[in-house]
Amino acid sequence: MKTVKVIPQLFFVGALAFSTACSSTNTGSTAAGTTSGSSGNVGSMDARTGTDMNPTPAPDANSGTPGTSSTAAISGSGGANSTAGTGGAADMTAFMATFSTMQDPVFLMTAASSNLLEIQMGQLATQKSSNADVKRFGQMMVDHHTKATQELKTVATPLGVTLPQTMMPVHQAMADKLMAKSGKAFDEDYMDAMETAHKMDIAMFEVKSNAAETPTVKAFATKTLPMLRSHEKMADEIEKKVD
Repeated sequence: MKTVKVIPQLFFVGALAFSTACSSTNTGSTAAGTTSGSSGNVGSMDARTGTDMNPTPAPDANSGTPGTSSTAAISGSGGANSTAGTGGAADMTAFMATFSTMQDPVFLMTAASSNLLEIQMGQLATQKSSNADVKRFGQMMVDHHTKATQELKTVATPLGVTLPQTMMPVHQAMADKLMAKSGKAFDEDYMDAMETAHKMDIAMFEVKSNAAETPTVKAFATKTLPMLRSHEKMADEIEKKVD
């Protein structure tokens, strides 16, 4: 499928962002940047502004050595970890390999960013597609992932994790790719992207359904997996029709 061939380069930058986020310490450092890209249609989510993303400090969190700002890394607005969706040569496998060591707070933020992607792209599908199946699927993405975002917030808030208001670069790049498309080309690329996004989500949620550090995170991942698998199956079926 086209998207699987095109998007792999993006995941390396995502891996860098998430790896950096995992190393975030609670030293009181504050991110100076804001997340790049347009926000999704979920107004209840707050922008990430500090380095308290991980409620469990790293071993050297109080050592006095400034940590790397998790928000700057995720937003693509700071230093060597800055990303603009034009990543390196690593493929999807390299990105998905980070899921096994992804801490719960980073998982929650990544899941929220993915929800924003699917909501925004779903809205775009309802506006730009003339295919009835694609339009219905797009509306379903808006409805289901808006609800999933609200459920995600009930898990994240007690853990001190503030969900992002805008997409991470790896998700924003996927959305940007569709902005200029129209007609059949839009339908094909949108359904390809939905297959890719849900395959990635399923792999990430499967890890957390088996090995989350927090019981509520594990329960959320387990509960959400059937919906993601259903979405991926439907995306595959519709993609075959519009290809």
